[in-house]
Amino acid sequence: MKYLDETKDEYLHPVQPYINKQDLPNLWLERKSLVDSLDEKIDFKILDQIQIAGPRVYVNSNDKAYNVIRELSLPNITYISIVKLKDKIGRYSYYFRLFANYFGEDHHPQQELENLKKEELTSESLQSARKGQGKYRKEVLKLCPFCPITLIGDDRLLTASHIKPWSHRETSDFEKTDPYNGFMLSPTIDRLFDRGYLSFSNDKKSILSPFLSNMTYSQIGISDNKIFKHLPTEGREKYLEFHRNNILLR
Repeated sequence: MKYLDETKDEYLHPVQPYINKQDLPNLWLERKSLVDSLDEKIDFKILDQIQIAGPRVYVNSNDKAYNVIRELSLPNITYISIVKLKDKIGRYSYYFRLFANYFGEDHHPQQELENLKKEELTSESLQSARKGQGKYRKEVLKLCPFCPITLIGDDRLLTASHIKPWSHRETSDFEKTDPYNGFMLSPTIDRLFDRGYLSFSNDKKSILSPFLSNMTYSQIGISDNKIFKHLPTEGREKYLEFHRNNILLR
């Protein structure tokens, strides 16, 4: 359902050269109805395509659930994460998750256009906050004068990163400019946090999403459940809770 929500704009306002593009809005409704009819958790079997050599992994399945995954997936913008899980008695299973990426961006061009239209109607201070400038940035810097993860203090390299995202439909105008709804983060950490690969507990511990590899996290120099004593969580508890529940990829 989350994948269908992510791709709804592409179904309703397709930007790719689909055949029978006009049918996509109805396809979204049909596919939403299909997913609504399924159980919360669906088990299916996959087979390794071991006859194909090379570094990539190829799988196939005749099960209904796997065919649903293939049916839902729009070309070019759909990616799949597969997480290997081990239960208490040593059995392995794999968790499949579809997600959309619009050629390097999380949001569909239609959503970006709508956001720009909204911003034209907002006050100057809100527009400044969106760009990470103006009063919002200055106020966040006062509360968080360096990146609490990398300890970089040169503000030319820091981004005023919203905890509860600016573009989220539930974010109020007050929250967009509330300095407690932000950290000053270095670019890589900002990217992780903004995309939901990293979050934090109220007691300053890192929470890593399983949808990046441990190798990638180690190359960045960050680990799970690590305490960052300089992370200013006080006054940000409700925003961090929102981030954990709605932005962090699980």
